[in-house]
Amino acid sequence: MMIQVQKQYGTIKQNMRLYNREDAIQHMNRLAKENKDFVFIINYEANGAYVAETSDIDPTELLYSFPSFDNVPSDESCNNEEVEWQIQPLTRDEYEPRINLIKHYEQQGDSYLANLTCKIPIQTNLSLHDIFLRSKALYRCWMKGKFVCFSPEIFVRINEKGVISSYPMKGTIAATVPHASKTLLDNKKEAAEHATIVDLIRNDLSMIASKVSVSRYRYIDRLATNKGQILQTSSEITGQLPDDYRERIGSLLFRLLPAGSITGAPKRRTMEIIHDAEGYERDFYTGVMGCYSNGALDSAVMIRFIDEDEQGHYYYKAGGGITAQSNNNDEYNEVIEKVYVPIYWVFKGRGWAHLQPYIPSAANEQNTIRSVRTVYSPTP
Repeated sequence: MMIQVQKQYGTIKQNMRLYNREDAIQHMNRLAKENKDFVFIINYEANGAYVAETSDIDPTELLYSFPSFDNVPSDESCNNEEVEWQIQPLTRDEYEPRINLIKHYEQQGDSYLANLTCKIPIQTNLSLHDIFLRSKALYRCWMKGKFVCFSPEIFVRINEKGVISSYPMKGTIAATVPHASKTLLDNKKEAAEHATIVDLIRNDLSMIASKVSVSRYRYIDRLATNKGQILQTSSEITGQLPDDYRERIGSLLFRLLPAGSITGAPKRRTMEIIHDAEGYERDFYTGVMGCYSNGALDSAVMIRFIDEDEQGHYYYKAGGGITAQSNNNDEYNEVIEKVYVPIYWVFKGRGWAHLQPYIPSAANEQNTIRSVRTVYSPTP
């Protein structure tokens, strides 16, 4: 498996090579035991990972920005032109057999929840490097000639005392919807999906930690996006790692992979169903990226993701959770609405322009040329 992955992705530089699963685990364990700071990027199937000390990473090849630290040079420059954004979404007819296959297996009891994703061609005047520098997200990562990720979703966090926490996200609604909070919390489909993921993550954490509990359940966060305010339901699950967790950090992390929120339940059987339905390889999309420093680990699920093929074509990958009760139209629209760039500001001749990408809908899915509206403001 390592040879295949290396052939596709190559190496960034001599001191940041792509490891197979076992070598990545051992390398992470060694670096943590030696109390060295490092960054890791693990693919969806957890059979390939980039791992490197932060001091060894070349910012011309890899940039990252996480809540705890980043390597973005202060003088880094990018294209500040107005965004051109075109997508070629799959049609409703193309989506139908994929979701129906998922629901067929769910109705048979093979799966209770599956995360179905799609690969959507896009065209833009921005490079992946530009998108990294201009996007706003809790976790960002750019790999030269490979991909850019701008993820809002925490995977797990570990503090210096060995307390591990996970914050599964399931369920969103536009804040402008009348009685949005109540509508979201009362949605039976969203509630069932959220409960399934919380149970899955709780079971996953119980494999490596003790005293696992759900400390907060289905609380609502308000988030600002380029499409406006949204409400989102999350839960918090915590546990206590063993005393020697630092020297086993890689072993413990890989036991949790792939992430439950982007697979489903039961995890292994659902992954087989997903593979049949999606018809493409996710690679690093829906993998995990993060950093380690002095006993603390911070990581994110790699959603909101664009990658580049050998011909220089860009593909946005997006998806959502499917249950047997899912409405096909709603799920299709949700996928299309997720294909956006989280870019808000660009300097224009007379001030800062607030960018609001045009978000396609099922009603005009054939019109693949998407424009950008700008609203001028004196400051960002």
